[in-house]
Amino acid sequence: MGEASSAFDADDLDGDVYVTPRYLAGTTYIGDPGLQPLRDLGWPLDHDNLGNCYVTSPDRRVRLGYLPEGEDDGLWRISAYRDPHAAPVWGVCFNDKAPTEFVTAFTEALAQGYTEGPGSYLPHMKGSAYDGLVPMIHNGWKLTRAVERTLEWTSPDKLAGVAFTTGDLDPEMEFTTLEARWFMWGGPKGWDRWYATASTETPVSLITAITAAIADPAPILRWEQEMPKALRERAELTPVRPASPKAPTPLDVARARPRVLPSARTHSVPRWSTSSAPGARLPVPTRRSGR
Repeated sequence: MGEASSAFDADDLDGDVYVTPRYLAGTTYIGDPGLQPLRDLGWPLDHDNLGNCYVTSPDRRVRLGYLPEGEDDGLWRISAYRDPHAAPVWGVCFNDKAPTEFVTAFTEALAQGYTEGPGSYLPHMKGSAYDGLVPMIHNGWKLTRAVERTLEWTSPDKLAGVAFTTGDLDPEMEFTTLEARWFMWGGPKGWDRWYATASTETPVSLITAITAAIADPAPILRWEQEMPKALRERAELTPVRPASPKAPTPLDVARARPRVLPSARTHSVPRWSTSSAPGARLPVPTRRSGR
């Protein structure tokens, strides 16, 4: 990845490291990017007295809840209705650890589908479950589990997966538990693992928007110190800007200073004067006789 592109000022980027694989980036803790595609359609934003917020289409056929004060860890809940007064026909949930970019990819596809009409965001027979798995398969994910009715594809590092369950499922359980048609996850086991679920009638085009975002090899930005330690230890982090060189210590300066070698020792030797012939003998001093 290297440095940020010269076309951008690193100070304007929302992060100080690029994270790869992106399914180990964790959440940004900000809901606005996931809400914005629907807000751009002019859908109103409402709040309850707990701090949760809701975005609803004008015909009330699509509803999104962003629930930081919800009853469980399901932070994002999106559902669609044929009849606004009836039960939802499909539901998607992202927990509070899911990378925000995956939610945004879904709401962008949902906004596009809503603009195209009910045939694009309500259940229909167009496409197959395989279409939702194509992004994983094209990026080297392998089928690693085929137990009873569940098929699961996992990433090469086995730190993310997408499971698809065949056969009949209880519609109510799909909306209220993790026993949904689609179950997506990422991260090491434990507190920092994220997940997303999608019920049987969720259009495959919307599923594919999520799986394509998960499998995309492009890195995403994060603030390194905001990432959980378990993710920092397993992800590859590339600084947005190269690290500044360390200031040299006095010892470094001393080591770098060129050494001055001592000059050869000189000795006094007789020198011929310019007025003396080379063969002349030096006068011998006379000894003074004592008295």
